[in-house]
Amino acid sequence: MTTTLGDALRAAAARLGAAGLASPGFDAQALAQEAFALDRAALLARARDAAPADALARFEALVARRLEGEPVGRIRGFREFWGLTFRLAPDTLEPRPDTETVVEAALAALPDRPARALDLGTGSGCLLLAVLSERSEAFGVGVDRAEGAARAARDNAARLGFGGRAAFLAGDWAGALTGGFDLVLSNPPYIPTADMGGLERDVRAFDPPAALDGGADGLDAYRAIIADLDRLLAPGGVAVLELGIGQEADVTRIAASAGFVPAGAARKDLGGVPRALTLERRSDV
Repeated sequence: MTTTLGDALRAAAARLGAAGLASPGFDAQALAQEAFALDRAALLARARDAAPADALARFEALVARRLEGEPVGRIRGFREFWGLTFRLAPDTLEPRPDTETVVEAALAALPDRPARALDLGTGSGCLLLAVLSERSEAFGVGVDRAEGAARAARDNAARLGFGGRAAFLAGDWAGALTGGFDLVLSNPPYIPTADMGGLERDVRAFDPPAALDGGADGLDAYRAIIADLDRLLAPGGVAVLELGIGQEADVTRIAASAGFVPAGAARKDLGGVPRALTLERRSDV
């Protein structure tokens, strides 16, 4: 009996749903696009076409990986963020919609002028490159401790057409940089070490631990970044930091000890979680 594209898609969605995955239809469709080399519209338009045997075997192999817990973005090797496509690598986090809140806050903080931006813990480069996509005269630097992440970010910048406006390097936060940045961005590791084992499997098993583990209280990276802000930021510059759940008060306290204050309450993500904190120099400093 001939298996059509529609048959294969429905069967895969049913298997993924039976396994308790949250978005079985979306996952099945995304994996089918990859296996059959079709965009969404073509996949749906050709639902009654016979599925080629070799592509069907690829599709079943991808579905099996998803059933083992591997995220769709890792399977496909890329993830959409801010309307841009970012290639992933073992040393990069998979960008998530919550992090787009940091981009929103950064653009709101510097609405009228191009920025010289610095992205600390750049990973795939998604934060920096999203900002550059909205500020045509801006230039940015991304830093990551992992050479593989810096290389992936550099490749993403070149592929997206921002290679001439972005530079990426491997380093320990901003230790090798001088100041003059209008904007410092970061989605730092902020999971307390003791909580790492309780993360969902698609995070725990597939995201790099170094990009997640924020030390005993989850705040080590914030301390390191904030300690350098006075040196890094140009006059009038701001920093926008992603927060973990319940961390706004603690990060605000760390910032105050270094002469920085929030420019307002942390911007909330779509789930209502305070997610992006904008910091500026205290006026009396």
